[in-house]
Amino acid sequence: MEASFAQVMAFMAFAAVAAGTPGPSNVLLAAVGARVGVRRGMKSLLGQVTGMTAMLFAVTLGLGGLLLDHAWTLETLKWGGAALLCWMAWGIATADRAEEAAEAPTGFLGMAAFQWANPKGWLIAAAADATFLDRHGGALSQALVFSGLFLLAALPSCLPWLAFGAALQRFLRTPRTWLVFRCTMAGLLAASVVLFVVPHA
Repeated sequence: MEASFAQVMAFMAFAAVAAGTPGPSNVLLAAVGARVGVRRGMKSLLGQVTGMTAMLFAVTLGLGGLLLDHAWTLETLKWGGAALLCWMAWGIATADRAEEAAEAPTGFLGMAAFQWANPKGWLIAAAADATFLDRHGGALSQALVFSGLFLLAALPSCLPWLAFGAALQRFLRTPRTWLVFRCTMAGLLAASVVLFVVPHA
């Protein structure tokens, strides 16, 4: 029982750190908060966390073995995701405040779908699978447990990004300040690509 509790706590800590650290989704979530506030941005937050959870569920069931164990699929995910992030960063940087909503995935479905093109999401799912999955246990039961625990840990870990963006609304009252914020978010989004495409030593 003690070992089981320790494993649950270890997974919860992993999920909280993985979901709450900087990455493309959290940058977008902060941008959503700055544009619509916390209350209206909750759909985006729920979509982000649900999309990440669904990906973890699928990878635990075996999708990871089908996709992540082949070099060409890894390269496709990496470069396809990088191209999408760069395109989104350009759209955010060059759009006005009204147009930006159409350039970034927002709302529940948009943010949920984006997780499947987010390289960080695949890395998190693959790391969880490699670290915590018991190869001798039932895949379905483990997928359900992992997904439930991840959902519980990720929601409070991602919420501060939405709240941070919402807190900036008071400073974004002029076209100039909004332009600076928009370009900053676009720059962070583009910079996150480096984490996935540059080989690590």
